[in-house]
Order: sequence, then structure tokens, then C-alpha cells
Amino acid sequence: MMKRRTFITLLGGAAAWPLAARAQQSVAPVIGFLDFGSAAERRQQVAAFRKGLAEGGYQEGHNVALEFRWAEGEYARFPELAADLVRRGVSVIAVPGSGTGALAAKAATTTIPIVFGVSSDPVKEGLVASLNSPGGNATGVNFFTVELVAKRMQLLREVVPTANRIALLVNPTDTENYQSTLREVAAAAGGQQILIREVATGREIDEAFVSITHEKADALFVAPGSFFNTRRVQLAVLASRHALPAAYAVRAYAEAGGLMSYGTDILDAFRQVGVYTARILKGAKPADLPVLQSTKFELVINLNTARALGLDMPAKVLALADEVIE
Repeated sequence: MMKRRTFITLLGGAAAWPLAARAQQSVAPVIGFLDFGSAAERRQQVAAFRKGLAEGGYQEGHNVALEFRWAEGEYARFPELAADLVRRGVSVIAVPGSGTGALAAKAATTTIPIVFGVSSDPVKEGLVASLNSPGGNATGVNFFTVELVAKRMQLLREVVPTANRIALLVNPTDTENYQSTLREVAAAAGGQQILIREVATGREIDEAFVSITHEKADALFVAPGSFFNTRRVQLAVLASRHALPAAYAVRAYAEAGGLMSYGTDILDAFRQVGVYTARILKGAKPADLPVLQSTKFELVINLNTARALGLDMPAKVLALADEVIE
């Protein structure tokens, strides 16, 4: 009788053990994903982030969960969204495309790891102590978007060598890119007159185009930043309507009909943020992970737009292009 009871008890324990193990495995870590845009317009970027996670052994719905918080084009929403993720108790906060969002996350927590993707120097932004030894709870990827302003200005001058008046669109609410873009454009101007227009809404962009057309601008330079990225179709359409050759920071503009873009391969940068997020989930400390520097840059030219503008794209510039859209 004793042996039979013991056998039944052991059998019951054996049956319960796999259930307990499966229950434990089902408690997957949660990644908070904080972004300036919206789910609809950031599908490619999210897919690239998921690809990076997969490279590190994590798949959503299998051994990790994602909690998305979208600022829907409003920088002012970042603090409340970051605080909400902290209250949710996520394991990591990924902010792949905004220094402003990363700063909001850093202000919301000193303990939850943060993996950022920023367009300017994260040391100057106050996100990390140094690139090699970040310290604190944040690390990530520097896209070098602002640092490439001079190269974009050079390309614009080569494409439109007669341009004497260049309109510059900047967003004063974008603390990550505003001052640095003004500084870099001024340094790279090379004698051209810069017509600065500050815009923070779609309506202000419309008004700015009326103004710069009235002042007979010869070309357009759009500052880097998430706000302008979400307005890329509007910008491309208006530049075409007003016959303004324009230079942008990321390829999505050229794909939307903009003349040309030069900058970081953003999808690869989002993938890198995913890779770093996976490393942290495996136990790496942000303080010990050096900030990655983007090394993949791309020049994309929309030749259809060039023809519509009556531009003869220089052979030298075409030879440098990573992709020509026809």
C-alpha cells in the first residue's frame, strides 16, 4: 500500500513538473518600444528591429513580448509614454529613432535598461558618459544623421551649382536636431544665403513653402528628424509643386518622390538596436556595451524627379549613388 501511494505521488509530481516548467517559460520578458511615429508608418522599422531581436535569439510571441507606445508625431508626449512603460515594468525600453524619446526614458528610470537610436552625439545629449563606456542604464546606436549635414549640403551644391539661396526647414521643438542642424548648415553654406524657416506642424510646412517660393529660393534643405520623416510625402509633393530641388536625410524621401537623400541606412540601424536589446535580455549591462557607430550610409537619387525638375544629374553624383530610382 505504501509503495502504491508513493508511486501515485511520484506520478502526480511528474505530471505537474512539465506544466510548471511550461508556465515558467511562458513568462516572457517584455520590451517597451517607444517611437515618435505611428504603427502604420513604422512597419519597416519595426520589422528591422524584430530582425535584430531574432538574430539574438528572441521572437515576439515565442520568448519575448513587445509593448508599443507611439507619440503620433508629438515630441511632448514622450515623457508620459516613457513613464507608462516604466509603470508597466518592462524589461528593456527600446527607443530606436529619437534622442528626445531616449532622454524622456532616461528621465523616467535609472534602473530599466534603455537602448536608443539617435541622430546626434549621445555624449553631448547627456545620454551616456562616453561612447566606449556608457555608464548608467543606456546605450545604443548613433546614426550620424546630423554629422552628415555637410555632405548633404555638398551634394546639393553639386546637383544645383547655380543655387545662391537655399531654404532650410528646421523644427524648433526637436531639441535633438534643431541647434546642431543650424550650426552645421551655417558652417557648410559656402557663401550661399540660407533662408531659415521654423516649422512644427503640417500647416506651417505649407506656409513655409509659400514664403520661400516668394523669396525665390533656388533649392531646399530639410533638417533631419522624426517629425520631417513623418511628413516626407507632403515635403516631396510640395518641393515638386514649387520646382525646388531638395536634399533629405533618409531614403524614404527619395522613395516618396524627393530628389535625393544621403544618410544612414536607417533600417540597418533599427536592426542594430534590436541586436543590442537581445544582448541586454541575455544579461549584458548597458554600462558595458559601447555605443555603436553606424557604418552603412546610402545615397539615393530619384531620377524621375530630377527630369521633372529639368535637372541634368552630374555623372559624378550618379556614380556615387547606391540606388537610382527611375
